[in-house]
Amino acid sequence: MKAKHENQAFLANAVEKLTAAAKSASTRESYRKALKHFYAKGYAIPCNEKQVAEYIAALATTHKVATIEHRLNAISQASIEGGHVSPALSPLVKRTMAGIRRTYGQPQRRVKALVKDDLLEALALSDQQPPLKAARDRALLLVGFAGAFRRSELVSLKVADLTYSEAGLDILLRRSKTDQTGQGRTVFIPFAKSNRCPIQALQSYLTLAGIAKEDSTIFRSVSRHDTLGKALSPQSVALIVKSCVGRVQGKSARSTFSGHSLRAGYVTQAAMVGLQPWQIKETTGHRSDTTLAKYIRPVQRRKIPSLL
Repeated sequence: MKAKHENQAFLANAVEKLTAAAKSASTRESYRKALKHFYAKGYAIPCNEKQVAEYIAALATTHKVATIEHRLNAISQASIEGGHVSPALSPLVKRTMAGIRRTYGQPQRRVKALVKDDLLEALALSDQQPPLKAARDRALLLVGFAGAFRRSELVSLKVADLTYSEAGLDILLRRSKTDQTGQGRTVFIPFAKSNRCPIQALQSYLTLAGIAKEDSTIFRSVSRHDTLGKALSPQSVALIVKSCVGRVQGKSARSTFSGHSLRAGYVTQAAMVGLQPWQIKETTGHRSDTTLAKYIRPVQRRKIPSLL
């Protein structure tokens, strides 16, 4: 009997760990914060449809629609995991959410793409920083652009993920936003000319920083004394991009760029030079042509000749 009880406890613990692993750490943390706000407003799990409808209606005038949807997802997930019916499935909550979208919905904010000319200008002034910080920023911007990487992908890269060849550099992405199960994919970056080569920039940074161990995270923080620190967060990538662009285009330009500007910049530049969608997807890993078209169509529209 004791052995049976221990086995059941072991299986229950294993199931709990596996279900937790089904979502990324960042998703779990964002859901935790969403539920913390829900509890702080006097609600709890389980909850009924009227309570949830009141909660999201109260958020409508102060929060973005995407934020409300995210909190509703967190409540729904917590309800289901607790063995309860999700209140988000009720007609009342669905109608309330539809009304919020219709009343307060806005077009999705699109950050500006950091295309080649903007990138090279940013690099020129970025090099005026202390040596290690300048080398780190140059490598991050060039590799981020050339590989069309997401912020989360850049900060997760380790030395072991790099494979050099005569043609260029293969970078293994062990996990990404669209690959939560860790199947992985490889991004190839070819050599480029002179000091704009992402591979040479990366090698120079790694040598200067003394990063060599295979399990070492590549992109790290750099202190004001120009010493190496801990691994960067995804948000840090956005701040670096904003800072580098701001030196060239002024502080007001920082709000129009983000970490995603590197990925958007690659797609936009690729479309400008005539690469086909399937070629672009080889680097970006996009699965949807619809998503990719959001970047390509504006470029194509600019090529429409005047009929006057």
